[in-house]
Amino acid sequence: MKPLYITSGEPAGIGPDICLSLAQRQDVRPIVVLADKNLLVKRAQRLNLDINLIDYVGQVNPSAINSLYVEHIDLPCEVVDGELNPQNSVYVLEQLKRSGEYALTGKSVGIATAPVQKSVINEAGIGFSGHTEFYQELAQVEQVVMMLATKNLRVALVTTHLPLRDVSDAITKERLVQVIDILLHDLRAKFQIKQPKVLVCGLNPHAGENGYLGHEEIDVINPVLQQYQQQGEDISLCLPADTLFTPTHLKNADAVLAMYHDQGLPVLKSQGFGEAINITLGLPFIRTSVDHGTALSLAGTGQAQSSSLHVAVDLALHLAQSI
Repeated sequence: MKPLYITSGEPAGIGPDICLSLAQRQDVRPIVVLADKNLLVKRAQRLNLDINLIDYVGQVNPSAINSLYVEHIDLPCEVVDGELNPQNSVYVLEQLKRSGEYALTGKSVGIATAPVQKSVINEAGIGFSGHTEFYQELAQVEQVVMMLATKNLRVALVTTHLPLRDVSDAITKERLVQVIDILLHDLRAKFQIKQPKVLVCGLNPHAGENGYLGHEEIDVINPVLQQYQQQGEDISLCLPADTLFTPTHLKNADAVLAMYHDQGLPVLKSQGFGEAINITLGLPFIRTSVDHGTALSLAGTGQAQSSSLHVAVDLALHLAQSI
């Protein structure tokens, strides 16, 4: 049985802590953590956890309770909890590279990722904008879509990690078509929603207010949405984002499409932070992630919450049922 791989992320953050919590699980499918085994041993000792760390060499059986499969990756430098070290960035990227290659070659059913620290990777002289873009480049796909989800809400993004001043230029008709095609396809194929209902946020306040507050809705976004409506898709024209996220609008929606990162995600995280997950749509494999950062100050303290990682693993395993 193919495993699900978990990247442990930034070694100075809470990634190792929350990965250790996976030893509490008893899943039918094996779960394998990519990490320096010595780091996990030390972090477990600090957290007073009695966990059996098992070297993964292709076993097909799930681990027993209080056991965790580990595929070892060497850390270049000793880790001090909560203190970033650019020299360990190659270790973080090796986790992502190895997990992506395993998924692409069919050695795993997918990936769930713990948080990384983008700033320290860039400080090391390695251009890095995020997991989403890394896996997109590795898989050599033209477009992917970041979607975050809670039990009651899914929010997909047209643009991801861009400065706000660059967002408008990035929202082209071509990009919108790529994003919407991926969103509709994966809602059907991965989430088994036969006729998805999607609500779309306008870019500008009041969705441009008929051009008085911006023309992107009139010139770019709504013409694309009208094409999908003519094809029979249940997708709205641009709606004001400040009223779209209300119970009346959301009660029958399967997903919301937001134009930029901080338009939709603050609302979603306010509803379910700690139990929300990040899903990359458009990849040829399953990839889910936590909804939070590295929380450096909590590393090794026992105060880190692991609920988001468990939800991410749950969804990845659910999506992998047919694999």
